[in-house]
Amino acid sequence: MRPAAVAAEAVSIGNPAVNIGIFVAFVAVTLVVVFRASKSNQSAADYYAAGRSFTGPQNGTAIAGDYLSAASFLGICGAIAVNGYDGFLYSIGFLVAWLVALLLVAELMRNTGKFTMADVLSFRLKQRPVRMAAALATLAVVFFYLLAQMAGAGGLVALLLGIDGVAGQSVVIAVVGALMILYVLVGGMKGTTWVQIIKAVLLIIGAGVMTIWVLAKFGMDFSALLQGAIDTAGPGGEALIEPGKQYGATSLTRLNFLSLALALVLGTAGLPHVLMRFYTVPSAKEARRSVVWAIWLIGIFYLFTLVLGYGAGALVGPDVIRAAPGGVNSAAPLLAFELGGTVLLGLISAVAFATILAVVAGLTITAAASFAHDIYASVIKDGKVDPDKEVRVARITVVAIGLLAIVGGIFANGQNVAFLVALAFAVAASANLPTILYSLFWKRFNTSGALWSMYGGLVSCLVLIAFSPVVSGKVDPVTGLSLSMIKDTSVDFHVIPLENPGLISIPLAFLLGIVGTLLSKDRAAPAKFAEMEVRSLTGAGAEKATAH
Repeated sequence: MRPAAVAAEAVSIGNPAVNIGIFVAFVAVTLVVVFRASKSNQSAADYYAAGRSFTGPQNGTAIAGDYLSAASFLGICGAIAVNGYDGFLYSIGFLVAWLVALLLVAELMRNTGKFTMADVLSFRLKQRPVRMAAALATLAVVFFYLLAQMAGAGGLVALLLGIDGVAGQSVVIAVVGALMILYVLVGGMKGTTWVQIIKAVLLIIGAGVMTIWVLAKFGMDFSALLQGAIDTAGPGGEALIEPGKQYGATSLTRLNFLSLALALVLGTAGLPHVLMRFYTVPSAKEARRSVVWAIWLIGIFYLFTLVLGYGAGALVGPDVIRAAPGGVNSAAPLLAFELGGTVLLGLISAVAFATILAVVAGLTITAAASFAHDIYASVIKDGKVDPDKEVRVARITVVAIGLLAIVGGIFANGQNVAFLVALAFAVAASANLPTILYSLFWKRFNTSGALWSMYGGLVSCLVLIAFSPVVSGKVDPVTGLSLSMIKDTSVDFHVIPLENPGLISIPLAFLLGIVGTLLSKDRAAPAKFAEMEVRSLTGAGAEKATAH
């Protein structure tokens, strides 16, 4: 391996014509699937929840497709290649988070709700203010998640086509946004679900093939692979297999890690686009089966990322990865090129592109459902709205969110996508999770507590992000270049040293929920709580709740 030579070639690896051909073939196949699925969309339940027609294994595979985003494939592989052990902590956090989702919210939410997270949160509270708060929180989570996917798309296609200019990458992000809008406008939840199932199967098979290939290069010896990564990294390479390379140098980096871990582990149970997937199955039993399937598929994939990340470090090298268009997000495609040349690069990159499209489509339909169902139908129209008109509003929302995602993705281009997704997890854990848990388990909880918790968690999280090194003031000590979203190093208005706000905003949101409830004169509704408890634990009455 000649790192210097590869660095020079990295701007235009592979054959752009082959890469584009494989991309176009995948997009064509999935569009056919989406158009076929769209023919059965006849009601709001079909558009939002796929008519509750998916089995547990199908939905579990789709959940894996929704959850295994650009962060999982591109961001984590890059993080492990560059930071070793500390990068793998993302995989651990994303996986452990599923235990919280499974044990505390998945089945209970499905039994109580209808289409969106706000259906559950407003079940025994005042409908309009709670729905508005929940919808705004959903839109905030979706926005940060979309930033990550768009940034991943920009970096990936920039690498494949040799586009290292900002304008060219911006065009790529716009094309991804346009495709996403088309998928969701046409297919609704049913079309989106089938795209996610196809993508999950392709991603896990592709990652599995690359994992075996990498291990075969080192005699199926994982220790030899680790030694290869250490040798390629050069002096100080041993740090790749020890804790602390990224998060152990100072007390501040350790606090950053603690904050990140809290956001990752608690965030999944508050992610609206993941929670919405549980409404696509016909029964509580199928909801449980969904989560079991999802955990197995996601767990297997995250084991693959360990081999792929260290494989990229050993066979490509951290310096080459950092220098490539797309930076650390390029590790997996560069590894594919090193292993199988142009064809494998094209196939793996098409899978990564499919990953981005599928996740973005799932996020967009969640945001559209939240706005149309919770804000337009329930708040603006006070529940008196024709379902067809509601779906029409959802489709208009899809276009608006798509345009916003394109602009935000251009702004966030170049950031590590795993890190950007961690910000979305922090928003979800701060704004949504406390209210979900209090609604399900605390009899005295009332509307004021919900509003204090949701708005307090959301606002504190967003303010902390705005005044953190993520947005301004973080400079690479070696190159002197900005590592923040604002690339001008003279602009620095960060006040909070934490890069992830979870350590502050999540406990604050839980506390505000308690304070808001205890200080309020709002009366709790014990009868409604009893009904919600029975329904969430047994599924009794869920059919009535989900009938349109």
